Amino acid sequence: MPANTLPYIGTLLQGARNAITDVEGVTVGHRTLDDGGVQTGVTVIRPHAGDPFRDKVPAAVVVLNGFGKSVGLVQLAELGVLETPIALTNTFSVGTVATAQIRHCIASNPESGRSLPTVNPLVFECNDGFLNDIQRLAVTEADYLHALESAGPDFAQGSVGAGRGMSSFQLKGGIGSASRRVSAPGGELHTVGTLVLANYGRQPQLVLAGHPVGERLAAHGTRESREPEKGSIIIVVATDAPLDARQLRRLALRAGAGLARTGSVFGHGSGDIVLAFSTAYTVPDRVDRPMPTIAMLHDGLLDGLFQAAADSTEQTILHALWRATAVTGRDGHHRAALSELLPPSSLLLSSSFTQPHSLP
Repeated sequence: MPANTLPYIGTLLQGARNAITDVEGVTVGHRTLDDGGVQTGVTVIRPHAGDPFRDKVPAAVVVLNGFGKSVGLVQLAELGVLETPIALTNTFSVGTVATAQIRHCIASNPESGRSLPTVNPLVFECNDGFLNDIQRLAVTEADYLHALESAGPDFAQGSVGAGRGMSSFQLKGGIGSASRRVSAPGGELHTVGTLVLANYGRQPQLVLAGHPVGERLAAHGTRESREPEKGSIIIVVATDAPLDARQLRRLALRAGAGLARTGSVFGHGSGDIVLAFSTAYTVPDRVDRPMPTIAMLHDGLLDGLFQAAADSTEQTILHALWRATAVTGRDGHHRAALSELLPPSSLLLSSSFTQPHSLP
C-alpha cells in the first residue's frame, strides 16, 4: 500500500520527504542485522554534516516514563547541547555503540579527554528481545560506523536499523518518520521533523487517526494482548526554528501529545523518551570561538511548532507501523505487519481520511 493512502494527521503542510530529513542538514543512516535469531541493528541521526563535538547542537530531553537504559541524558539535560550524532539500538548494545561514538570522536579530535573535554555519547535504546536474541550482543562498533557513514536525506523506514526487532501493539514496530511545516511572522516557514523507534503499546489500546482499530485486532488475538505494557518508544524531534534548550524542552513535551493519541498511556514498564534539537545555530566547543548571535523565537509564537510536533509524532508512529514488514526471529517468535491485517478496503484507509497536504 503506497504511503500516500494512509490517513494524514492534522492540517499543516508536510515537507518534501515527509521525514525528519526535511529539516535541512539532518541525515539518517541504518545498519540492519537480519540473520535468524539476530534481528536488530543501529540507526544514526546526524544533526549536521560537520563534527558535533566541535559545533554542538542545542537540545533538550523529556522523560515521559523512565523505564530505560539510555546513556548521555544527564549531561544533555544540564548543558542543553548534544555533541555526538544520535544513536538508536537495542538495550544490550548501548555500551558498544557508546564506545563506538567515543572512538569516532577521538579519531576526529585526538585531544578529547586530554587537553579537550571528554565527549558525551548519546545512545537511546528499546528492548527488542522478543524477536532478537539480545543476549548474543550482535551489534558491533563497525555497525555503528556503517550507519553513521551511510546517513543521508533519503532513508528506509519500518523493520530496518534499530527498528528491525522492535514490536508495537503486539505487531511489528520499528522506525518511522514524518514532518510538518509552520508559518512564522514575515512569511518564513519553519520545519519540524520527527523520527521514532516504536516498541510500545498494548494492542487493545491502538488508535490510528482516531479509529480504535486495536479493539478489532485484539478480538482476534491471543492472551498476550492482555499483558501489561512493557515496551518503549524513543522520539526524536528536529526543527530549524531558532529555539534555546528551554524552548526545545517545551517542544519535546508536545510530542507526548501525539504519542498519547495512538493509545499510549506511558505505562509502568515503558521507557518513553523524547529528544528535541534545533539546527538554527551551533554552539562552539572552545571559549576562544565566538558564540552565535541569533534572535530566538518568542515563546508566544510557539503554538504552531507545538502542533507540528504533536501531529508529526502521531504521523510518524503510523508510518512506523504501516511500513514495517513482518519478521520471524528468535525461537520462531513472529510479529505480523499492520499492513497485513488492515486491507485497503478498511474503513481506516477510506478516501475520506487520505488527503495528504504536500508542498509543491
